Amino acid sequence: MTGLERDTVFVALTRPQMFAGVTYSYFVVNAVVATELFLIFHSIWVLAVALVVHVAGVLLCLREPRIFDLWLTRVSRCPRVRNHAIWRCNSYRP
Repeated sequence: MTGLERDTVFVALTRPQMFAGVTYSYFVVNAVVATELFLIFHSIWVLAVALVVHVAGVLLCLREPRIFDLWLTRVSRCPRVRNHAIWRCNSYRP
């Protein structure tokens, strides 16, 4: 055994599907919420707010493309315990 054999992994195979700089699911949710708010309020400012939210998503996705999926997983699987205010972390023993 001379060493480890390395296979090249393409970045596109390890990242989620992206559209306009954000994940596709984030783009769809942002578009649906913006469309519904536009239909409710009949204001062009809703589209400006959607654009700002999209830019915030782009900035978050620059470093880690899966940031929203990771955050949703963390929120759903790691709830805060009662003493979180004391230790500022999930500590199960004092």
